[in-house]
Amino acid sequence: MNPFLGLNYQPRIEQELGDHYYDQVAAADFPQHILRWRNDQLLPLIGLDSNQVSDQDFVAAFGKFESIRPLLALRYHGYQFGEYNPRLGDGRGFLYGQVHGIDGNLYDLGTKGSGKTPYSHSADGCLTLKGGVREVLAAEALDRLGVTTSRCLSLVETGEQLWRGDEPSPTRSAVMVRFQRSHIRFGTFERLHFIGRADLVEKLLDWVIATYYSYLLPENQIEFEKFHQIEKSVKQRIYALFYRELVKKVAELTAQWMSAGFCQAVLNTDNMAITAESFDYGPYGFIEAYDPKFTSAYFDHYGRYCYANQPAACQWNLQMLQFPLKMVIDNAELEAGLDTFGRLYQTFYLDRMLARLGLERSLNIDPEALIISLLRFLLVSQINYHDFFIQL
Repeated sequence: MNPFLGLNYQPRIEQELGDHYYDQVAAADFPQHILRWRNDQLLPLIGLDSNQVSDQDFVAAFGKFESIRPLLALRYHGYQFGEYNPRLGDGRGFLYGQVHGIDGNLYDLGTKGSGKTPYSHSADGCLTLKGGVREVLAAEALDRLGVTTSRCLSLVETGEQLWRGDEPSPTRSAVMVRFQRSHIRFGTFERLHFIGRADLVEKLLDWVIATYYSYLLPENQIEFEKFHQIEKSVKQRIYALFYRELVKKVAELTAQWMSAGFCQAVLNTDNMAITAESFDYGPYGFIEAYDPKFTSAYFDHYGRYCYANQPAACQWNLQMLQFPLKMVIDNAELEAGLDTFGRLYQTFYLDRMLARLGLERSLNIDPEALIISLLRFLLVSQINYHDFFIQL
């Protein structure tokens, strides 16, 4: 048996949330299947021995998509460069399945480049091989740099010729499988606000808390259905704790990007995971010399998501998330939670930059003054940002 097909997949979204949150889809039938990447480091986390998983097992599961499970294209909206877009959703991917890791956490296996869905519109639903390779490189580099990130489980070249305006065409095609805690996005909630369904916002919020933030619950890991039935007034305190925790996690993630010299480049709300994981790497870039205005997205003409603007962009995204959350959470609690972002980000950033210098806060130094001096030196000298820390 193919080890991937024998995993104990959890139908959590289908059975607990229901079909308001997804559409069932089919994978594309590709003319060719060549395994270009397999991430053996991730296999032990889901209880598999890499020596017992063949390349053909990867191809069958994540290239030909042999499965008896429903494949789910998730529904979401989002703010794209500040403008609300209700025409989003999984346009070239789907949720292949959810499985518990040996650490007890629930993980998603989600695709990119697996064919058309109801949200593809005029697009082909495909991924270029170059784009897939860039995703692998970004995820593995960020993971080594200590960033909370999704990882790529596999990349299969699929034998089609694609036409892209930003790549020499025709270019080769591929399908990728992403491994991360959750594909629920800020935009998943924003869609429910757009259609005016406070009941669905509450249901999704309860599910997210019970699934990914269970440590906030009084009985810890309480079942979703039990938590969902608790009186709303009782849940308000937990809701407030959840939002504060999300703000904290996003502040920490942003500090991780900044200290790593990473520019995500497209910080739209549909690219923000509710678990505060970094994911979906398109036109990202790493700064070479220190340049606050650096952006790697050729279409970001006004630098909205440039390197230095990332903290403000993430804080704005958290503020936009308040609109759907206000349907079930007290506004004062949300504002109080968001007010902590700046202080938390500054603390996380200084700590990470001190660590890159090999220093600790316990030393008799002024961390803020030191890091300001460091950044001034990096800006004036234009020494390579990454080589500086390596050689130091």
